[in-house]
Amino acid sequence: MYPPKKLFFTDDGSIPNSPLPLLYYQNVLDTTGNEAATWLEKKFASNGWTNSWRWGVYDFHHYHSNAHEVLGVFQGSAVILLGGEKGEKVKVQPGDVLIIPAGVGHKCLSHDSQFTVVGAYPNGMQPDLMKGEEGERPKADQNIAKVPLPENDPLLGRDGGLVVIWDLEKGD
Repeated sequence: MYPPKKLFFTDDGSIPNSPLPLLYYQNVLDTTGNEAATWLEKKFASNGWTNSWRWGVYDFHHYHSNAHEVLGVFQGSAVILLGGEKGEKVKVQPGDVLIIPAGVGHKCLSHDSQFTVVGAYPNGMQPDLMKGEEGERPKADQNIAKVPLPENDPLLGRDGGLVVIWDLEKGD
């Protein structure tokens, strides 16, 4: 598996984002549909990322202040805006996986009719839903600062991916 792309986003005034990079793995599996969804769910769960669901991505800016999130695309394609209004547009397709640090905004700009992802959270955390609205901060910033680093990367486990990359970014 290729190393992930690291995408960095700074606070844009409404979306706090994170000093940790969003990790973007491409083409992690060759299959699509239910077989791919089941593989992603099992892989994520084997690495402690649970509370999974299958659906799309909201068409409005949002982030989670109390949990990191993984999204694995298993069918269709979409253009996702990451990091808020001035962030980066990324076209995702089956086999792509995004690991989104707490606080990083994401929004679906466009998608085909088949677009679906598996989402999950470290240790089955229950994510909140923040929209970058007035009054969310500074509480959201305080929540983000308290979110622990996951023990495992949802794809690579304890010995790779975010475990190494995020630890280096935090300077530990």
